[in-house]
Amino acid sequence: MSGPKDDTIAIRIAKVLADRIISGAIEPGARLRQDHVAEEFATSHVPVREAFRRLEAQGLAVSEPRRGVRVAAFDLEEVKEVAQMRAALEVLALRQAAPHLTATILDEAEEATKAGDRSRDVRSWEEANRRFHRLILAPCRMPRLLAAIDDLHAASARFLFAAWRSEWESPTDQDHRAILAALRSGKLDDAAVTLARHVQRVGLKPVRSASGATREAFAIIG
Repeated sequence: MSGPKDDTIAIRIAKVLADRIISGAIEPGARLRQDHVAEEFATSHVPVREAFRRLEAQGLAVSEPRRGVRVAAFDLEEVKEVAQMRAALEVLALRQAAPHLTATILDEAEEATKAGDRSRDVRSWEEANRRFHRLILAPCRMPRLLAAIDDLHAASARFLFAAWRSEWESPTDQDHRAILAALRSGKLDDAAVTLARHVQRVGLKPVRSASGATREAFAIIG
């Protein structure tokens, strides 16, 4: 049975491993070894097992009988599922947020879009893109909804980093600008339609793994 200290360590381990999985530092299918993780964090296997359970709950790891725990792989259907969920939940959040959006918030969202256009790597683009979405959705004042959207953005980031760790060229985001223009004009329905379409854009890129094998990677570019 784990105690408060083990729970705290487990949360920290889960966060570090989740960051590595999302960033692509640990590839899909890679084995997560309890002994290696316990040694790295100078702890027992108890908090490591709890950390692995947390990763499984987030969909980042899978436990296989007699094979241990591995980083979860993903396919086109999972990417589409996340995209569709984002479209539904972000439109809901936007409709609730719209009455509370100020000129200052919209100006900050425009600056986030410009920062994304200037990004020279996929990580900085993803941060700017996520900031844009947070700015226009946070005023919905629905913390559970925003937490669910944050989880979906983390999944989107994982797909993105798996496909575009290199050779990234930042797109000029016309959808963000169209959303802002519609919101400034009071055309909420137009903004919602554009947002739903925007977050369901899926890109494809061949990726070479560390083993030298090539696979197709899919990502949400929005």
